[in-house]
Amino acid sequence: MKIINLKNTLLLGLVFITTLSCERELSDDATDATYSKNGVIFTDDFIGMGTNFYFPYSGSKPTAWSVDSEEGYNSNASLRFDVPNANDSEGTYAGAIFRMDGAGRNLTGFDALTFYVKASQGVVIDELGFGEDFIENKYMATIRNVSVGTSWTKIIIPIPDASKLLKERGMFRYAAGTNGTGGLGYTFWIDDLKFEKLGTIAHGQASIYSGTNKVETSFIGVSYNVDGLLSTFNMPNGSNQAVSITPAYLNFTSSNPTVASVSELGVVNVLAAGSAVITATFGDQAATGSLTVNSLGTFTSAPTPTINQSSVISIFSNAYNNVPVNYYNGYWQPYQTTQSADFTVSGDNILNYTSFNFVGIEFSSPTVDATMMSHLHLDVYIPSTLAAGTNFKVRVVDFGADGVFGGGNDTGHTTTYTAPTLVSSNWISINIPFTSMTGLSSRAHVGQIIFEGTNLPNFYTDNIYFYNDGSVIPSVPATAAPTPTTPSANVISVFSNAYTNIAGSDLNPNWGQATVTSQVSISGNNTLKYAGLNYQGLQLGSPQNVASKNFLHLDYYSANSTSLKVYLISPGPVEKAVTLTVPSVGGWNSIDIPLSSFSPVNLSNVIQLKFDGNGDIYLDNIYFRD
Repeated sequence: MKIINLKNTLLLGLVFITTLSCERELSDDATDATYSKNGVIFTDDFIGMGTNFYFPYSGSKPTAWSVDSEEGYNSNASLRFDVPNANDSEGTYAGAIFRMDGAGRNLTGFDALTFYVKASQGVVIDELGFGEDFIENKYMATIRNVSVGTSWTKIIIPIPDASKLLKERGMFRYAAGTNGTGGLGYTFWIDDLKFEKLGTIAHGQASIYSGTNKVETSFIGVSYNVDGLLSTFNMPNGSNQAVSITPAYLNFTSSNPTVASVSELGVVNVLAAGSAVITATFGDQAATGSLTVNSLGTFTSAPTPTINQSSVISIFSNAYNNVPVNYYNGYWQPYQTTQSADFTVSGDNILNYTSFNFVGIEFSSPTVDATMMSHLHLDVYIPSTLAAGTNFKVRVVDFGADGVFGGGNDTGHTTTYTAPTLVSSNWISINIPFTSMTGLSSRAHVGQIIFEGTNLPNFYTDNIYFYNDGSVIPSVPATAAPTPTTPSANVISVFSNAYTNIAGSDLNPNWGQATVTSQVSISGNNTLKYAGLNYQGLQLGSPQNVASKNFLHLDYYSANSTSLKVYLISPGPVEKAVTLTVPSVGGWNSIDIPLSSFSPVNLSNVIQLKFDGNGDIYLDNIYFRD
């Protein structure tokens, strides 16, 4: 028994020791078992991709991809991509990701994604790559502007740092348009799509900001995304291949983290006044390029707009919903020198134009109908000292009825500002009335705002929008008149959907007037309209004793009247007019007129109302009340 027990004890101890000594290997095996090391994605069929793995980009044609069973590279099938015509109603380009359905793959044993490709004609494919999963998109790698001919050619996309790809789901991505084919569609095929260990790709050199040493004047609260991230590899054929990479492949460092910190994803946050240099490493090598942040301290934001969104068409402002904008800097070659160095301060986006001579903002898809706007507003900040002769010009351009730039019917107007309107180191709020833009014959198809300057190397701008100060009034009310709240027991109603009106009233007696009277629906509410008013009577169905009432109430609206009066009439006739304020700035005018204002009319025997004046008048809720 002792021998048997001793053997059991030794065996248990051996198992225990073995377990301890192999714990690391078991853990690694468990990881390996979770994430496949198979590099093949597609040969004659998909390998390990699951059933739901194709995810098109927004705006792309969702049916662009299929499996072609008649075309292949030394095989029976291939991936077929039908790039649509640029005007295809289902999508203007082809583009998507192939994401594994389920656990990712361990790609640490590979150094490249490879495949064979050919096209129906010579084309340039915009983007090909891997690492995009629509979740984190952490380890994306992309080659751009890939030339593809009509014969099968092998493409090699180097993996920037395979040690990071422990559980990658983004197996492949592509985007292909028709810019190089005049908008005409084409087809390309891909076969033998897989990750490989070639062993013939030289380790890459990385860069940030495309290898340049960028310098930014900044402020506390400004944030930047480090961009221009590239890695370059020497390929088996001796050529160099540039690969666009995401920040997760790099390690970022700030020389002065108290001034500007940088996250692992390349987000720079300015924290204090001073200077800091942002650099990066790629593996054990320093990446070329850098960002020098010179922080001036606290930034003063532009004044917060207070005009209601309903009275604004916004081009650029965090305070409003902006219309679609083609670009804020089209960089119109060859004469433009202006560069953009836009920044965000505590969540507020600022346009920053440097090396400034002129720059255009275009919003032509669609153009803007500013007919009902009265002004253009923008806030401008000039950080440098004003030199002698400095000017700043703002030009508004309307593309005409065709809505197209250069169609032969474009009009525009330029407004010029100099000192003392222009000042340095302070926000300048500019409000330009359309009435002063004499060269702008229409503003129904506004498509551009152009800035031009002399001796003005740099400026910031914010809150660019058109607005209506109330002086521009729609010819037809956008909404119904306000719903009355006076209890019906306290009302004698002449015309209103809210009450029972005096029976038998004639709203359009023939008094020889030129006015055209009708009843129209405004937001579902019956409304009285006097078009081309000169005068218009309203015959009550029976004489009314309103002596116990205090007011005549009415709601009226006019965009073009310059004269409007309302009369009460008693037998005799005895009549008295009260003058109303027109046009109706700010929408419907609701007025309660003291009945004493109509003296000497006999309020115990009112038989008629009359209006005279000019323009088009909308009336509602005409009643006497306590």
